[in-house]
Amino acid sequence: MNNKPKLSAYFLEDTIEAGCDEAGRGCLAGPVVAAAVILPLDYENSQLNDSKKLSEKARLYLRDDIVEKALAYHVAFVWQEEIDRINILNASFMAMHRAVDQLKLKPKHLLIDGNRFNPYPGIPHTCIIKGDGKFLSIAAASILAKTARDEFMEQLHHEFPAYNWKKNKGYPTKDHRAAIKAYGPNIHHRHSFTLLAPEQLNLFD
Repeated sequence: MNNKPKLSAYFLEDTIEAGCDEAGRGCLAGPVVAAAVILPLDYENSQLNDSKKLSEKARLYLRDDIVEKALAYHVAFVWQEEIDRINILNASFMAMHRAVDQLKLKPKHLLIDGNRFNPYPGIPHTCIIKGDGKFLSIAAASILAKTARDEFMEQLHHEFPAYNWKKNKGYPTKDHRAAIKAYGPNIHHRHSFTLLAPEQLNLFD
């Protein structure tokens, strides 16, 4: 059996690369969270993949492995007030910039999940569509961003249990939108987003 990882270790050979990805872009509440990760070239883990394709148990196991073995990593938050001010796309890029800012090892190249990015000063980048399923460093960043954001939303759940953030993590699920309709949005909601579905907007309620 071939146990080698199916994801690529690098985009540019002999270059210190940081993979960057975000979590929570489509949520109605809470921050958008990004991570930047520099992995050693010999890093191998056959389970590492796009965080969305993995169970919570697998993500937590991989998070610990990445944190232990990465040459450098950082997770950064951009809060809902900032999202409302600069829009979610720019907030996602800002979160990635903040993560790169705090890396203890300066990368020479950035691998960005997606098709757009605001250039980081002094470091070239390459955008990779569905990169979290193609490159180890981007997949690792997706794991760290996702697990950090999920844990933060689970903590908020204890303060605002009506929205069921422990389960839905702030995404626009039916139960989340029903809670917004029943109780209204709170300080953690993104007020620039459409918080209610069209069928919930009944003027005669």
